[in-house]
Amino acid sequence: MKKTILLVLAFAMTFVLGFAFNSIIIKSRISQQSIKKVTGIGGIFFKCKDPKKMREWYKTNLGLNTNDYGAVFEWRQGADTTKKGFSQWSPFKERTKYFEPSTKEFMINYRVDNLEALVNQLKKDSITITDKIETVEYGKFVHIMDIEGNKIELWEPNDIEFEKLGEKMGAKTTK
Repeated sequence: MKKTILLVLAFAMTFVLGFAFNSIIIKSRISQQSIKKVTGIGGIFFKCKDPKKMREWYKTNLGLNTNDYGAVFEWRQGADTTKKGFSQWSPFKERTKYFEPSTKEFMINYRVDNLEALVNQLKKDSITITDKIETVEYGKFVHIMDIEGNKIELWEPNDIEFEKLGEKMGAKTTK
């Protein structure tokens, strides 16, 4: 009788431990899969000889509403069309150090959700993170390097504050 009880308890414990272990593994996989990665283009940045002339050329010839930083494109978010989204277009002086350690002439800014979780995952995947997450009123930023030495800016935007900042500057968006 004791052997039967012990055998039943052993099977029950094995079942419970197996179920618990399986639940932990599944939750871990789901949380890794649920880390949202890139959700869109946050901006295009490029080097040029004269950013002021470049902004003026694009304003005159292509109709961009430019300001001292470039132009902002306004759009509606696909998941919720009542919410606005923004992408930045910015020419930089050709000698800018902002793109370093990349030697490329451009840098792309990608919009992301949950920057902290993404950076933690990128670190686990041995991706080069070039700086610490910076938080400002219109979002969080960090820079990484891709496999060909392109510096990439990741931005977790706060579009409401980004729009307020533009309004405060008197900037108009390009729609």
